[in-house]
Amino acid sequence: MTDADSLQTEVAALERELMRAIGAAGETATLEQVRVAALGRKGRITELMHGLPALAPAERKRAGAAFNAVRDRIAAAIAARQRALHEAEVEARLRAEALDVTLPPRPTDRGTIHPVSQVTEEIIAIFADMGFTVAEGPDIEDDFHNFTALNIPPEHPARQMHDTFYLEAAPGAAPMVLRTHTSPVQIRAMRAGPPPYRVIAPGRTFRRDSDQTHTPMFHQVEGLVIDRSTHMGNLKGCLEEFGRAFFEVENLRMRFRPSHFPFTEPSAEVDIGCRRKGNELVIGAGEDWLEILGCGMVHPRVLEHVGLDPETHQGFAFGMGIDRVAMLKYGIPDLRAFFESDLRWLRHYGFAALDVPGLAMGLAR
Repeated sequence: MTDADSLQTEVAALERELMRAIGAAGETATLEQVRVAALGRKGRITELMHGLPALAPAERKRAGAAFNAVRDRIAAAIAARQRALHEAEVEARLRAEALDVTLPPRPTDRGTIHPVSQVTEEIIAIFADMGFTVAEGPDIEDDFHNFTALNIPPEHPARQMHDTFYLEAAPGAAPMVLRTHTSPVQIRAMRAGPPPYRVIAPGRTFRRDSDQTHTPMFHQVEGLVIDRSTHMGNLKGCLEEFGRAFFEVENLRMRFRPSHFPFTEPSAEVDIGCRRKGNELVIGAGEDWLEILGCGMVHPRVLEHVGLDPETHQGFAFGMGIDRVAMLKYGIPDLRAFFESDLRWLRHYGFAALDVPGLAMGLAR
């Protein structure tokens, strides 16, 4: 056997050994160690190829071709094994990190939407369909926006300490208040830009009161329409349409009773027809009446406070308690329970997260 034959026999044995090591490599780090040991600068195949110069020219050419073929086969085997290991590692990671979003939620962990949030969205959906936009304002107001601009004089009972939460004033400054209604948002909306205006303003309000139907913090929504031609008939039609859509009673009876509010003239309170029998209240049936909101034509002095001419512009405003209409619609007996954070109460009266109000599919669950 020539030196070239002996060298090729040794290389063939090494190839078989390396192929077994490549096949046995279970991870990319191990496979890299095999590659370096075989093909690196000090690898075993590289060391054997250092013996080629000692061979005769003819034998050197034949052995060199065989060495190159072996080196190429080893490199190809390593590359194929590397791809297979990478795919297996990716597959294992996908299995380990998989999240099955088709699994139903656990009933004990089911979150619900608070009735106030749900009813607020119902009201917004109804008025949005009539072309109203939502306006917002701060919970802490100054005297001008909360009282003066709304034609509430200094001697009005609503300004008294027993009704209003006054904040401690800075030296030489008038005290701020926790807003007693969301009507200040109407003032801010009108002072923010030119008419026409068609907005609703839902939000939190604060008054010193607490019993079965009153809480120190509650929710209201105000509505405002101002242009050059809106009249009392438009107000009546708007609120009748709202009542039918909100209570989902097609032939809902409504009546407008004369009343008084400082910021509207004429003013009215709105009642809906109902039937009472014991603790049962049925909306839209019977001969009884239930008051739900106040409204009227915006007082000329309110228009003057925001820089509008009462001779050229007019419109209407209305306001209602969101908590109150939620109680009426969904049969909730005590307003105080709205704020007690009782999960049993919330699971009973709450709404599923996907119960998004919309007029097309109906507001109720």
